[in-house]
Amino acid sequence: MTADSPLSGRLDDDDYPAYTMGRAAEMLGTTPGFLRAIGEARLITPLRSEGGHRRYSRYQLRIAARARELVDQGTPVEAACRIVILEDQLEDAQRLNAEYRRAAAGRATSEG
Repeated sequence: MTADSPLSGRLDDDDYPAYTMGRAAEMLGTTPGFLRAIGEARLITPLRSEGGHRRYSRYQLRIAARARELVDQGTPVEAACRIVILEDQLEDAQRLNAEYRRAAAGRATSEG
C-alpha cells in the first residue's frame, strides 16, 4: 500500500465510518444501547452499511466518548448530548472568531 492509495486516505480521515457498532461500543467501554441512545438524541448520526448496519467514524467516537464522560458523572443522556452539542458549537465559534481576528490583523498590517 502506498501513501497515495485510496485506503491510505480513508485511514487518515476522521469522518470515514470505519467502526461497527460492536467495535465502537467496545472501544468506548459502553454498550450498543448507549450508542443507540445518543443517536436517538441526535448527538451523532452513524452512516449505514449496504446491509443497514451502523458505522461510526473516529470523530463520532470522540463525541460519544465525551457524552459518556458526562453520563458517567451522573448527567442524563439527553442533557449530556445537549452539552456536547453546545461545546462543539462553542469550539466552532471560537475558531471562527480567531480566524476573523487574524484576517483583520492582516488587513491592518497591510494597510498600515
